[in-house]
Amino acid sequence: MAEDRSHTIVPKFDGHYDHWREMMENLLKAKGVWSVIERGHVEPLNTEVLNDNQRALLDESRTRDCQVKHYLFQALDRSVFEQILDRSTAKIIWDSLNKKFGGNERIKKSMRNTLRREFELLEMKKAETIDEYFARVNSVCNKLRSNGDHITEVQIVEKILRTLSDQFTYVVISIEESKDIETMTVDELQSCLYTHEQKFNKETRIEEDHVLKVEQSSFGRGRGGRGSPRGRGRGRGRQSFNKATVECYKCHKLGHFQYECPLWNKEANYVELEGND
Repeated sequence: MAEDRSHTIVPKFDGHYDHWREMMENLLKAKGVWSVIERGHVEPLNTEVLNDNQRALLDESRTRDCQVKHYLFQALDRSVFEQILDRSTAKIIWDSLNKKFGGNERIKKSMRNTLRREFELLEMKKAETIDEYFARVNSVCNKLRSNGDHITEVQIVEKILRTLSDQFTYVVISIEESKDIETMTVDELQSCLYTHEQKFNKETRIEEDHVLKVEQSSFGRGRGGRGSPRGRGRGRGRQSFNKATVECYKCHKLGHFQYECPLWNKEANYVELEGND
C-alpha cells in the first residue's frame, strides 16, 4: 500500500458517538481501509507454514490494521482509551466502542421520542435571525437522524414555515402560493427567507433613519419660528409610522412628535386672547 504522505485530520471522539462514528467511517473509507473494520485482521496460528505470497499478504494486512488502529488511537483521549481492554486489532477496538457508546435500540427509541417533542416545540424567537433559527432546527434534525429517525426535507420545510416569526407572515404566504413545498429543500428555503430578511432589515434601517431625522428636526425648532407646527408639510410621509412609543419633547407624553403637540395650539390661542384684551 502506498504511503500516505498527506496530513490527515482525525475526528476526535467527544462523547457524541454517532456523529463521531459517521465521520470516522467516512475517513477510513476515504483512505481505502474500511475493509479492516468490516472483515477484521486475523493472525494465523502458525506463520511457519506460509509461503512467500501468503507472508506478503499477511504483512499488508498487519500494516492496514495498524494504520486503522493509529487513527483510532489518535481519536481517543486517555480516559476512553483505558476502557478498551483488548486492543489487539482495529476491529476489536471498533466493536468495543460501539458496545460501550453506541447504545441499544431501546435507548435510541427513547432519545427519538425526546427529540421529536423538542422538534415539535421549536419556534422562531422574536429577535432571532433566519440563520440562527435554521441552525437550531438543523441541530435537532441531525440528532434525530443519528438516532435512526427518518425525518424528511418536506417535514422540516413545513415545520419552519409554520413557526416563523410574524414579520415573515406574508413571505410564507407568497412561498406557499408560488413554490412547490413538496420538492423544496431546506437550503432553498433558508436562502429565500434570508433574502427577504435582508430586504426587511434594510427597509427598517431606512425608516429608523428617517424617524431620527424628523425627531432631530422637530427638536431643533423654536417656538413660533419657521419650523413651528403651523409650517408646511406637517406630518407628511409619516402616516404609516407607529408613533405609540414616540415621546414629545414639548409635553413629554407618548404618541406624537413635538411639532404635533396640542400644547402649541393652546398657547397660540392664549396669546391671541391676550392680544384681543
